[in-house]
Amino acid sequence: MSIGTEAGAATEAAEQHQTEQRSLSTAAARNLATTTKSEPQMQGISSRWLLRKLPWTHTPGGVYRVNRRLSYVVGDGRVTFVKSGSKVQVIPAELTELPLLRGFDDPLALGALAEKFVQKEYEPGQVIVHAGKKADHVFLIAHGKAEKVAPGKYGDENVLGRLGDGDTFGGHTLAASNGALWDCTLRAATAVTALALPEAAYQAVADRYEHLRSHVADRDGASNGFKTNRAGEKAIELSAGHVGEARLPGAFADYELTPREYELSVAQTVLRVHSRVADLYNDPMNQTQQQLRLTIQELRERQEHELVNNPEFGLLHNTDYDQRIQTHCGPPTPDDFDDLISMRRGTQYIFAHPKAIAAFGKQCNKLGLNLDSVDVDGHPVPAWRGIPILPCGKIPVTEHHTSSIFAVRTGEDNEGVIGLYQTGLPDEYEPGLNVRFMGIDERAVISYLVTAYYSAAVLVPDAIGILENVEVRPRA
Repeated sequence: MSIGTEAGAATEAAEQHQTEQRSLSTAAARNLATTTKSEPQMQGISSRWLLRKLPWTHTPGGVYRVNRRLSYVVGDGRVTFVKSGSKVQVIPAELTELPLLRGFDDPLALGALAEKFVQKEYEPGQVIVHAGKKADHVFLIAHGKAEKVAPGKYGDENVLGRLGDGDTFGGHTLAASNGALWDCTLRAATAVTALALPEAAYQAVADRYEHLRSHVADRDGASNGFKTNRAGEKAIELSAGHVGEARLPGAFADYELTPREYELSVAQTVLRVHSRVADLYNDPMNQTQQQLRLTIQELRERQEHELVNNPEFGLLHNTDYDQRIQTHCGPPTPDDFDDLISMRRGTQYIFAHPKAIAAFGKQCNKLGLNLDSVDVDGHPVPAWRGIPILPCGKIPVTEHHTSSIFAVRTGEDNEGVIGLYQTGLPDEYEPGLNVRFMGIDERAVISYLVTAYYSAAVLVPDAIGILENVEVRPRA
């Protein structure tokens, strides 16, 4: 067939197609129709339960001071180590986390002590110290998990507590109390790497540094020189049940001289919108308002992340070491949750990463237990002992597939955890957040400064507790 013949056939087919089409095509019709549109969607929006359930306190001046009764009992801190291959060493300055070395600042003496620690490895189930034996070592847990156990009343075994990375055990042996015995057995629950300081090694250093020995003796005497309540605060002497004209004890409640102060933190960004977009493309949706809405959502996500992870005021870093416990066996179990909520009065919420909630649900399934369900702001959420378990994806999951679970009591009147913000800001758009016009540049770009001010405060230590090293990895 010739080229001319082919062209004629194509023209004839097109004319036939036009003859067969009896109405306007949808493709052509869309050019004249107004589509139904959604607002711009954003995948990064989470439930943000932590922001929603924290009571927020107006903070004029940008600083919130937490006044507490003076506490004399200093709980064990956690020490930090350096690792070179398989060798672990304690940082000398970190030894001041031991209660009897708190406030000691001689780097030479601390360095001499650090050199005396000996690295020891323990297999799961191996006993580190035996109850009733002479207490003659200080132990620093560099890695792993250990259990403090003691015989029960009826011949069974009671787990008194668990130690994890950075915890210490036996620090009282520095006081060289003759004949002191271990009051419980310490046993490795997993493979444990520990650093041990023999009493004889400590004595050799103390003989060289007289001020070290006197400091330890003073701290040991100070911890027993007065009555305290169970929280370590100086006891208020009272008289009860007396008759007649009994002499009443005098008392006063002392305060911390340097209370903790929380300054409001800030999250900011500059929103830029071209004037041509703002002028011409605002129907049916205001472009500036949509840009601002999405920007604020991102700011609120970052705000919740900071409330969990910020090293200055984040809940993960501001929970007392005495309020941290370890899991029984890795994944979170009902026993772990019971231990966590029993550490404080009036636990109101449990916050966990969604993977940790799933891991807890699996453990309940294995035991044939059904989780409760409670209504929170119109949403059914799982609960344990009537306490809502709320998801918080800002709680980190480590590369080892472990996470943490928070148990929280909230509110100023409840001596709990509170959020901090300041209201009445210039150009305030939402409580604690303002949007300020910054002008139009030579490229006709309009700029807005979007700022959120916030922080969080733990009013008393037992307002929040953490279940640490929660395994969230699926188990085969």
